[in-house]
Amino acid sequence: MKRSEPMTDSNQNKDNQDDVSLYEKMVSQTEELVGSGRKTLDEALKRVQDDWSSAGNFTREQSEKISTYVKRDIQHIVDSASKGKTNVKEAVDPKRIGVGAKSIFSRILSNTAETLGDWAKKSEGNLEFKTGEITSPGSLTCKECGEVIHMKKTAKIPPCPKCHHTFYRKSY
Repeated sequence: MKRSEPMTDSNQNKDNQDDVSLYEKMVSQTEELVGSGRKTLDEALKRVQDDWSSAGNFTREQSEKISTYVKRDIQHIVDSASKGKTNVKEAVDPKRIGVGAKSIFSRILSNTAETLGDWAKKSEGNLEFKTGEITSPGSLTCKECGEVIHMKKTAKIPPCPKCHHTFYRKSY
């Protein structure tokens, strides 16, 4: 019978580094599949998860956990971008664009703004960041005390250094 090793700082740091590395690999592979136009975000994440599990390098549980973090961060980016949709529409006012390009830009911007608005409504409230999860760089604001943590790289989210609570909102 194999005895489990006690969790030491060294073991925990290695686990954290492994999770962060998995997150970065999943983002890269997903971006590649979506960027090639062959897959939607959900299809790409599922394919990466399936590939990892069938290769035997990672458990289904590991890949699902990391996939959840990736989806959450992407959804947050979409949500943040949609808040600026009005600014984009105003900045690229059709009156400022040449006649030939005017209708094309207007249609693209209108469709994009509507899509981003729909995504923002769906994601509102689902974007809670918790201690122990992995997230991309950005600023996390403690929901309890308002303390801001600046994540400079992809990493596991620590407890709030001020009040030790574990729930955050994210901004860039």
